[in-house]
Amino acid sequence: MNPLVARWLGRLPYSEGAELQRKLVGDRRLGRIPDTVVLLEHPPVITLGSRARSEHVLLAPPELRARGIEVHEAGRGGDVTYHGPGQLVGSPVVALSGPRRDAHRYLRDLEDALILTAADFGVAASRWAGRTGVWAAGRKLAAIGVRISSGWITSHGFAMNVTADLSGFCAIVPCGIRDAGITSLFELTGRSPSLEEVGARACVHLAGVLGLRPAPSPVRAEHLAGLDAVAPAAVGEVAR
Repeated sequence: MNPLVARWLGRLPYSEGAELQRKLVGDRRLGRIPDTVVLLEHPPVITLGSRARSEHVLLAPPELRARGIEVHEAGRGGDVTYHGPGQLVGSPVVALSGPRRDAHRYLRDLEDALILTAADFGVAASRWAGRTGVWAAGRKLAAIGVRISSGWITSHGFAMNVTADLSGFCAIVPCGIRDAGITSLFELTGRSPSLEEVGARACVHLAGVLGLRPAPSPVRAEHLAGLDAVAPAAVGEVAR
């Protein structure tokens, strides 16, 4: 079985995380690195997918700046979402092959991995028909939005609310969905697991559903930001 290596970067500005992904995708395409999952959290930021609608950002730019919330185009499919401290962001950089070269199957694989992760922390999560992501108690626990570049190399991925301050989501219409709220592992259980702990479980389950061998635990890898690679050419985006 090929390995799936996990790297924990801690809190990283969105622009730095996006640049790192571009480098890693190029390295994966050239075979310089194995399949890799980058785990991190971001300072407050709103990201815009390829189908983002301006009316789904509810605050004007001056108010966003006053609240310390950045806005970035994300280069992934989907609409608008929010990232902030206490939210685990996982970006698998994986070379899909054979029957796994199916964007919708990949989305379902990510959902399966996160449903299993939530169960590890006592939460019964599930899919919601017609809505990508992971749900618990009628609210969204994890958002998913990916990019698939040439060579079927994935990037972007998932954002699971662990101990996040959910008030940040009041600045947007999350993923364009108005009739369902947002929740977190803390809100559902009263427990505050570390992001590294949740990330370690998510990587084990992601490796399992993708038929890969998980690394024992995420490695702290601040040095990853210095990797050299070729920027990818995108061939597709998948909606969150």
